[in-house]
Amino acid sequence: MSEVRYKRILLKLSGEALTGVQGFGIDPEIISGIADEISNAYSLGIQIAIVVGGGNIFRGVQGSSWGMDKAAADYVGMLATIMNCLILQEVLTRKGVPTRVQTAIAMPAVAEPFIRLRAIRHLEKGRVVIFGGGTGNPHVTTDTAAALRAAEMKADAILMAKNHVDGVYEEDPKKNPNAKHIDSITFEEMLSRQLKVMDPAAVSICQQNSIPLVVFDFARSGSIEKIVMGEKIGTLIGTAQQATGVSK
Repeated sequence: MSEVRYKRILLKLSGEALTGVQGFGIDPEIISGIADEISNAYSLGIQIAIVVGGGNIFRGVQGSSWGMDKAAADYVGMLATIMNCLILQEVLTRKGVPTRVQTAIAMPAVAEPFIRLRAIRHLEKGRVVIFGGGTGNPHVTTDTAAALRAAEMKADAILMAKNHVDGVYEEDPKKNPNAKHIDSITFEEMLSRQLKVMDPAAVSICQQNSIPLVVFDFARSGSIEKIVMGEKIGTLIGTAQQATGVSK
């Protein structure tokens, strides 16, 4: 493990990452490929926690646009994340990766409640832990849930998976194909330039706890392994020392 840069990571997966060309639900081939990437990284001996979004099933903003109460819509979105967690758990288990799901909303029939010390113990015993239900509170994104769980787990880094976007750009690369890619940037600069990577509350948690964030294209095979081993993939966001490649 001496050559491994990040020994305990939190992987943030958007719900959209689980969809295929249909743009909703779960594509079996996509989730199997994601599980393979996680399994390959797990084989390095690192500890892996995962936070999954629910946008492939339901988004709180979607419900609000229908006239639903914002809090009620957010709770439905939290349930959607748990559905994704349980499916990902089954796929990982079939691939031989020991996995536990913990939820911020108590569902004892299907998963453990979130208990910080128990989650850390699972990681220490070599189990992948998937966190569902966000933070358990409305008006909070799964980005913030990922940052919060990373801080609670004392993760070495958050790996933020994007769909066919290999990091952070000065402008939206889908709108401007000539947009400049950013290799590394500090939390302060990212906030001042209003780059939309994750919500400001999540960035604040990462900043306060000096947890670097790596934004990468999950579609590129082997990316998690390469990042964990210290290879420069995607965009690194961190403190001034982290962004310049100096160990924290």
